[in-house]
Amino acid sequence: MMAFSRQCVLFFCLLDAFSVYADMRLDCRPDFVTLVWTESRIHVDPSLLRLGSCFPTSVTAMEAVFSVDLNDCNFDRLVTGDQMIYTNDLTYISSHESFSHPVVCVYDRPKDWFPLIYDPVFNTHGEAGLVFHAGLMNDDFSGPAVSNTFPLGSSIPVMASVEEATHQPLLLLLEECLAADTPQLVPESNVYTVIGNKGCLVDSRVSRSRFEPRIKSSEIKVSLQAFRFALGKEVFIHCKLLAWDPMGLDNTKKACHYVKDHGWELLDNPAYSNLCDCCDSSCKSRKARSIGSGELGLRHKAVIGPLTITET
Repeated sequence: MMAFSRQCVLFFCLLDAFSVYADMRLDCRPDFVTLVWTESRIHVDPSLLRLGSCFPTSVTAMEAVFSVDLNDCNFDRLVTGDQMIYTNDLTYISSHESFSHPVVCVYDRPKDWFPLIYDPVFNTHGEAGLVFHAGLMNDDFSGPAVSNTFPLGSSIPVMASVEEATHQPLLLLLEECLAADTPQLVPESNVYTVIGNKGCLVDSRVSRSRFEPRIKSSEIKVSLQAFRFALGKEVFIHCKLLAWDPMGLDNTKKACHYVKDHGWELLDNPAYSNLCDCCDSSCKSRKARSIGSGELGLRHKAVIGPLTITET
C-alpha cells in the first residue's frame, strides 16, 4: 500500500461506563491496523469481538488483538479533499450484552492517488483464487504432525484453511468428515462419521473431540479423540470444506460441538448456539435455496491421512 505522510487519528467515543471497564488502543500504519481491546469485566468474552468481518488475531481472557490489512475486514474508504479516511466498527454480541464502537483512521491523501474509473468488486461466491489446505498437525497446531500414529484416546489435531486471495474475508467450515479405511470413498468402504449434519461434530457426543477457538476466520482447527475404528490399519479422513460469508451462518452453515453438561455449542458465537439445536435430528435449511455454480465454487473435498490408531 502507498506510503502516507501523516499519523492516523482515532475517533473513538466511549460511554463513561465503558471507559471504566475497557480500554482500546489503535495503531494505524500505512499497510495495516493493530487494535488492542483490554477488558476487565469477567462476563465479557473478548473472543466474541469483531472488527468489521474479522475475528481477533489473538485472544486472551482479558484481551483481544486485531492485526489486519486495511483492505480486509470490510473497511470503508472515504476520500475527501486532502484526506483519506478508513472507517469500521468494533462490535460485541452475546446473550448478556451487545455494543458497537466506531474505529476511524485518517491519513493524508497521497499526491499520486486518483480514483479508478472502474473499481472492481470481487464476488464472495466466486471460484477463482481460492486455495484450500487440510492436514494433520502437531499438538499446538504450530506445524505439521511429526507422526501419523495415534494411541487410542489421544488427541488427533486437524486443521483446514483457505487462502482467500482477492476475495473478501471468508469463514471456513467443515460440513462433513468421514473416517474411512480406504483413500477413496467407495461402496465397500467402512466409514465412521466424525462431522456430519452440516457442521455438527457428532463424535464430540461420545468423546472429548472439540473445535478449537478460532484465530483466523479462514482457518478451522479440531482436536479429535482417537477413536476405536480400524485399529492398527490406515485411516483416511474425507472432509467437505465450505468457505462462506462470516455473517451468513445458519443451521446448515455452522461449526458445532457438544459440551458435556451444557449441550451443543456454536464455535463462532455461543450466544447463537440455537443454530446447533438440529444436531440431534436433521439440519435442513428453513428456506429452499438454489445452489448455483458460484456457491459450489466455495466447496472443496479434502482427504487427510493416512493415519493409524493403535491400542493404548
